[in-house]
Amino acid sequence: MSEVYPLSTAEPPAAKILLEATGISKSFGPVEVLKDVGLQLKAGEVHAIIGENGAGKSTLMKILSGHLAPSKGALKVNGEKIVFTGPVDAEKHGIVLVHQEILLAPDLTVAQNIYLGRELRKGLVLDERAMADGAHRAVLDLGADIDPGVVVNRLSIAQRQLVQIARALLVPHRIVIFDEPTASLTPVETEALLKVIAAIRKKNAAVLYISHRLPEVKTIADRVTVLRDGQLVGTYAGADLEPVDMARLMVGRDVSKLYPDRAEAKTGGTVLEVEDMAVPGFVKNAGFSLKRGEILGFAGLVGAGRTELLEGILGLRPAHGTVRLKGKPVHFRNVKQSMDAGIVYLSEDRKGKGLLLGQNLKTNLTLAGLDRFTRGMLIDAKAETQALDKAVRDFDIRTRNRDLLAGQLSGGNQQKLLLAKMMLLGPEIVVIDEPTRGIDIGTKEQIYKFINGLAAEGKAVIVISSEMPELIGICDRIIVMRNGEVAGEVSGEHMTEAEIVVLATGAKFLAA
Repeated sequence: MSEVYPLSTAEPPAAKILLEATGISKSFGPVEVLKDVGLQLKAGEVHAIIGENGAGKSTLMKILSGHLAPSKGALKVNGEKIVFTGPVDAEKHGIVLVHQEILLAPDLTVAQNIYLGRELRKGLVLDERAMADGAHRAVLDLGADIDPGVVVNRLSIAQRQLVQIARALLVPHRIVIFDEPTASLTPVETEALLKVIAAIRKKNAAVLYISHRLPEVKTIADRVTVLRDGQLVGTYAGADLEPVDMARLMVGRDVSKLYPDRAEAKTGGTVLEVEDMAVPGFVKNAGFSLKRGEILGFAGLVGAGRTELLEGILGLRPAHGTVRLKGKPVHFRNVKQSMDAGIVYLSEDRKGKGLLLGQNLKTNLTLAGLDRFTRGMLIDAKAETQALDKAVRDFDIRTRNRDLLAGQLSGGNQQKLLLAKMMLLGPEIVVIDEPTRGIDIGTKEQIYKFINGLAAEGKAVIVISSEMPELIGICDRIIVMRNGEVAGEVSGEHMTEAEIVVLATGAKFLAA
């Protein structure tokens, strides 16, 4: 393999090694998730870590940042062997981790979260003004204009991620570890973050970067380390790898055809019509239609109102307007009513809203349709087990132990479990918000096939996504939203990133 992809020579030999890991292994009980992994991180470089969900990337990052102790192996910081006592100890050595999971206090404001534990004071009192100004500057540096006084639970997932990144970067750092930082960001926010990463590198600090967005890795990585099944495949010069090469190394097979063919897609009659829909504070005057067998996409920048519009329609938020289901007016006051009517919603926040991470797979799978598994006052455990067996087969949920908790699955397998859970209800309309957020390319390919298969069965599908190539690759039409309104629709040859960006931003581009 190294003959095809030579070991990295992107950094000069004199570049200082800030962090070195040798022989890192980690086991949770009898399950070994990392085995004999090593890497070096040099000053002034961006070093990417890629691999499928479950390859061990996040576990490695948590070890390097003091959140977990390795079962075997050693760490060196600035050439000195060290054993971290925890993440605070790692931060004292200049290592900060931007988590994949959102770890903010939802009932505190943006400024309070950013300065939590390191509050600014003016004498004996908190300097609220200075913290608000500092928080505003921190998020502006990331390309976002978020009110520092807004409570975090009112923010979108993408806005919360930007706040979390801003908080981490306030810590004095020599090494910044990003675990899927752009998974919920649009291309505009991603571009701003990549500029921030370039600035970190110029200060002769180092960035360790996990991402499933391989073109992004190609853009910024000096070196790329590939993990597969908890083991090191190799470390390569970023300049020597194209995204297709990275994908092949990650999954061990060719995944050049990522999106299924929609050329033969056949749509039927209109099943959902929305007119003059308003979600107070988020959406106004929105309307669209959806046909049987169609995959309809929703694009737009963070805060455009895509998620809020669908949540309002399905009874998850207060909303008013006209909604017709198969020609009949409906008004859903809660999500149970919309589910009973044959519409299911897969939240973008699968960890917070889609699954019960502390419960086992069987409980998660059958919860939404529990009435189908009850006999009198008792739950039919045998029927639940059979349903789980079928879901594992049909959705390729990869787990060594079916008694695991949902939170112990990789992100891709959590998404498959969520899909299986909602499909048990036999819906006619499926709404999927950010279907592949934080998911590796191999599992993305599977998710796209699942979605395509739903449409082929005659179900109507709505996909909300921040990834324009994803929408273009799987959708028949794309609705573009801007500032809470429908800015336009694209289809056919007009489904291009350029046309979507023009509608999403309102910008006018002149030919060169």
